[in-house]
Amino acid sequence: MRLLAFDTSTEHLSIALALDGRVFTHAGAGGAQASHTLIPAILALLQQAGTALDALDAIVFGQGPGSFTGLRTACAVAQGLAFGARGGAGLPVLPVPTLLAVAEEARAAQGCARVIATLDARMDEVYTAACAWSAAQQRWALQGELHLLAPEAVQVPAGWTLAGNAAAVHGARLAPGAAQVAALPTATALLRLAPVLLAAGQAVAADAALPLYVRDKVAQTTAERAARKEQAA
Repeated sequence: MRLLAFDTSTEHLSIALALDGRVFTHAGAGGAQASHTLIPAILALLQQAGTALDALDAIVFGQGPGSFTGLRTACAVAQGLAFGARGGAGLPVLPVPTLLAVAEEARAAQGCARVIATLDARMDEVYTAACAWSAAQQRWALQGELHLLAPEAVQVPAGWTLAGNAAAVHGARLAPGAAQVAALPTATALLRLAPVLLAAGQAVAADAALPLYVRDKVAQTTAERAARKEQAA
């Protein structure tokens, strides 16, 4: 398959291009910087691979949860590139939850099959989801809903692995004693997830590709920050 994948949901920008068995990658700074660097980096990667946007089968992006700015950037770029491809006929877009990509990175790194995937959500909270790997179906499945929790509220059952970047931020407040794997939602993880998801019909038209925020506010009020400090004291 010929797929372009990218993720800007964290402070790291990750782009990968799969081209008939070959994979080309680019890594850089994410966050707010991605809004300026993502498109030039994609065009450079296409040029490096000697291909064009019109030759792709689909565009894959990390839809969230994660950085609000990063998610909006990734979604807007995926939509814009897909709309403009093939003389306006467009390309299908595959939005993939970032926590599934975290779980896939943990599987690739250490063979984990049952993962509590986490990403730091700032504001003293964590995005988290339980993800289980099916060897028979060769795909991950979310076990329940995605959650936004205080670090202390994240539970890791016996036999499961905590994966993501939240442990590096919250330390012993987050599932002390649990097996841990540091992982980020990379574009190469998105590429590995994509074929099964595309075969399952999960690609959408560009205008139907949306971010997955989980949280509906960007920052705490002064009163909320003060209340948290009092609770922690």
